[in-house]
Amino acid sequence: MKSISHSQFTSYNECNLKWKLRYIDKLGTFTGNIHTLFGTAMHTTLQTYLTEMYGKSIVAAEALDLNDMLKTEMMKEFTTIKNNQETLPCTQDEMIEFYQDGLAILDHFRKHRGKYFMKKNYELVGIEVPIFMKMQEGVQLKSFLDVVLRNKISGKITIIDLKTSTRSWTDFHKKNFYKKSQLLLYKQFYSEKFDVPLDKIDVYFLILKRKIAKQSDFPISRLQRFEPANGKVSVNKTMKAFHEFRELIFDSKGNHRTDRDYAAKPGSACKFCEFYNTEHCKWGKIL
Repeated sequence: MKSISHSQFTSYNECNLKWKLRYIDKLGTFTGNIHTLFGTAMHTTLQTYLTEMYGKSIVAAEALDLNDMLKTEMMKEFTTIKNNQETLPCTQDEMIEFYQDGLAILDHFRKHRGKYFMKKNYELVGIEVPIFMKMQEGVQLKSFLDVVLRNKISGKITIIDLKTSTRSWTDFHKKNFYKKSQLLLYKQFYSEKFDVPLDKIDVYFLILKRKIAKQSDFPISRLQRFEPANGKVSVNKTMKAFHEFRELIFDSKGNHRTDRDYAAKPGSACKFCEFYNTEHCKWGKIL
């Protein structure tokens, strides 16, 4: 059984060849860096807090030593990445800088938690909620939803995706179709899997900002909520693009298509690609 996901959808859009090298040729070598390390650690720390808060009480959640938890999780991720690749994921200075940034995010989160996560009338449906669904013969969707809440009065579902980011998302990020598509896909697939009407599902990104302007005339939040347009028209547009992607990479039997070319998409992002300047991609040799 082959798998398909939003990350593959995004990777394919970035560069068809990169997607092929990763998922058909199995040549991917990237395992992690300071950004992925920090993102995973911050996810785990906040998700642990929310599990305690909704499962027990706010008092129990506040009793957790989040600062120590973040440090522990960052060190654990550092060790995991180091053991899976030949180079270290980051320097000591980077670890210290990102940890200090994380402490600032956690401090702001504790002070303003109620603005983003209310306890009254809400229950936690789950953390890293798995969405596994058959898309066609031999192909299964695999997704995990960061946080899913349910309003006990209205029955409405809220799907929240946590994103660590160096700074705020700008209009450039917010208008990016492939960034927005993640939550729109989640909304549709959650609706299908759990038989919840689309109009009973809300979605939003919660961006956790490492850096904020040092000088400002007003307080700047370390957290940024962004709710993309997610009505039926937007969801249908996203689903259409996702199914077109699926048909481009799988045949009717669920095998990867090898009867077509997967073109490279050269550009400024090439230097960040794991296949840059290797024998697998000619563009890396001349950019």
